[in-house]
Amino acid sequence: MSRTRLERVRASLGIAQLALQQIQDDLAADDLTGVELAAVLRELQEDTTVPGLLPMLAQLVGTAARRAGHLEADRDGDASCPLHEAAALLTDDIGQHLTWAARALHPQGDPA
Repeated sequence: MSRTRLERVRASLGIAQLALQQIQDDLAADDLTGVELAAVLRELQEDTTVPGLLPMLAQLVGTAARRAGHLEADRDGDASCPLHEAAALLTDDIGQHLTWAARALHPQGDPA
């Protein structure tokens, strides 16, 4: 029997939640240094080989926004516009704030 799409999403979210819990535990460690925290913040925003967590979440929300736009009967944007805005917030606002915090913790870690 094949699983439904919603069941697959729930299973994937469960895996992601476990991974995020591990990151949260690492961030809460008493021995975490400012340099390490800055590195983690940078990892959340970007990686050298693949997009970081926030760009990936923004891509996921953007995909949902595009799909919502196709499903909206009158194409009024009631569903798709908030999703597009949420995707932009993830990369523009939240991403920029993570970058500022990382620079404050360890400015030498910024790429030249």
